[in-house]
Amino acid sequence: MEKLTDKIAALPRGASYFSLEFFPPKTAMGSSNLQARLERMSRALKPLFVTVTWGAGGSTASKSLELAEICQRQLGLTTCLHLTCTNMSRSLVDDALNEAKALGIRNILALRGDPPRNDEYQEDSSGTSEEGGLIWAIDLVRYIREQHGDYFCIGVAAYPEGHADESYPDEQSAEHDLPYLIEKVEAGADFIMTQLFFDVEAYIKFEHLLRNHDSGVFKSIPIIPGLMPIQSYQILKRTTKLSHARLPADVLAKLDPVKADDEAVKKVGVDIVSDIVARLKTLSSPSSSVGPRGFHFYTLNLEKAVAFILERCDLIPPSTPLTNGHDVAVVDDSEGLSQRLAQAVTNGKPRRFSRRQSSVNSDPHNRVVVDDASSNSVFEAAADEAGIPKEKLNSRANTLAISEGEGSLGREATWDDFPNGRWGDARSPAYGEIDGYGVSLHMSISQAIRLWNHPVTAQEISEIFTRHISGQLQAIPWSEEGLNEESSSIREYLLKLNAKGWWTVASQPAVNGVRSDDAVFGWGPKNGFAFVELFIPTSDWKDLKEKLGALEDVSYFAGDASGDFAASDASAVNAVTWGAFTGKEIVTPTIIEEVSFRAWQEEAFSIWREWQRVYPPRTATAKLLGEMRNGYWLVNIVHHAYVESSALWDLLLK
Repeated sequence: MEKLTDKIAALPRGASYFSLEFFPPKTAMGSSNLQARLERMSRALKPLFVTVTWGAGGSTASKSLELAEICQRQLGLTTCLHLTCTNMSRSLVDDALNEAKALGIRNILALRGDPPRNDEYQEDSSGTSEEGGLIWAIDLVRYIREQHGDYFCIGVAAYPEGHADESYPDEQSAEHDLPYLIEKVEAGADFIMTQLFFDVEAYIKFEHLLRNHDSGVFKSIPIIPGLMPIQSYQILKRTTKLSHARLPADVLAKLDPVKADDEAVKKVGVDIVSDIVARLKTLSSPSSSVGPRGFHFYTLNLEKAVAFILERCDLIPPSTPLTNGHDVAVVDDSEGLSQRLAQAVTNGKPRRFSRRQSSVNSDPHNRVVVDDASSNSVFEAAADEAGIPKEKLNSRANTLAISEGEGSLGREATWDDFPNGRWGDARSPAYGEIDGYGVSLHMSISQAIRLWNHPVTAQEISEIFTRHISGQLQAIPWSEEGLNEESSSIREYLLKLNAKGWWTVASQPAVNGVRSDDAVFGWGPKNGFAFVELFIPTSDWKDLKEKLGALEDVSYFAGDASGDFAASDASAVNAVTWGAFTGKEIVTPTIIEEVSFRAWQEEAFSIWREWQRVYPPRTATAKLLGEMRNGYWLVNIVHHAYVESSALWDLLLK
């Protein structure tokens, strides 16, 4: 039941530490796999603390608390629970804080959350409007202090490049945010955790601004920079766009040549983030009051990249020596990685964790029992050693090697190392959203209205979708970005579908045997099926369902806002994108199956509600969006005749 500020203060002044962030997975299988991953990472990496995210408006409240309980109680990790205040009743905030107390959690990251909704949507669980709601993060900090005194260690967010609600802010600067950050610290914040960034110079300038501010409130408070390991080029672009974090030219210059190859992107990303850590570690302040330097990693529920970064940057705390002062890992050397890592050094010193080869993967040799102590301890054992493995297979070094993907156990542990959002494998802890923040439009009310105006007819909603497909509108509620370049080949079909009131939210052209280095359709290292997902009126769905049911080469999943579900074959798992690469197993990054569709079904219709809440409830627009939500089905259709590029579109447009 430690406060993280106490743990930081107990570290040697010149030490470095790190923390890891996790979010509640969207599926039960993902949660189970995350628990195994957490156990492995806690044993191998030893973070000073972990944080657990809180969904917008409390949308992940129960799952967040369950994950926090696993971290705090089961794994014994000092846990910091995120907590937002906007669009939440005060009673829900009270419940979360009381539950955190019951779990022994003493650390809270107090956040505002999504921009406040229209006042008429601020309702508590009894359905009545609640006065005195918590609107800003400072309100939450003050409320926690008023209700719980000094029991909780409270952290607040900061933005090295400035905070903005709008997608293209005219004024976004750390100087503009400074008065608000001062207020949060003076209200009782104990530490500051920053938004992710890649512009290290901007962060250095930001930290200097705080440490040297005339108010003196930042002189000794822990300031923990937030860093995101780069998992894929697409995720990087999306997260930096949503967070308004700048990508420096030198970072893009390293990533752009390999952006279609996720594996290469991840390797380059390890270099980029490791360089940022190394640079920041050199910034020890002459002021003795600043204390140890920390780093917070947004893991996205993945482990391989962050494990490599932590080891390379010498951030993993020492472990109890097992063999001659070194913790030895026995790993499968089939990829030749152990030899390279064993020879590597960090900051001029040998690595703490050495690897040596084993001819039997991660298994020890069976040894012959002999009466006397043997000089050949590899193959012979004294009687009192019988039945005891010669190497400690559950050692911390072995676990680290597994987290980094080494050997057969490592490949099994990091099987989901290349996430693909909601099109990935639903068993992965990283499946679905990129941040676990829950259903959100990812923009302010004013920005939403500026983009989508005030539609009052179904035809006007159709126009919003068609403008997005045509490239005239930068986002729709279900997508913060425009169409991918590959979709230009099917744009005319998508426009025709949306013009008839069948609103598409995802699609893929039929492509067969294209080289991985193709400029438009290629992906993966250098040397599918067609599908579409759309909202369709209930009356049209009844006719289309009958039509699809008569076809053998078509699969579908469908559902509505009430939770009703239909499928051509609920047990089907459709890999709609796959690739074959030299020396690798077949890669299938895009999967459509029941469990993933059902998770998305709930979210997709919740987005209708979030869009509706942009407008006052008694307006024509709010009424229309409510009717659309309740009167449409979400349908995902896969056409298996992928060699016929127009087969799916001919079927739907006839």
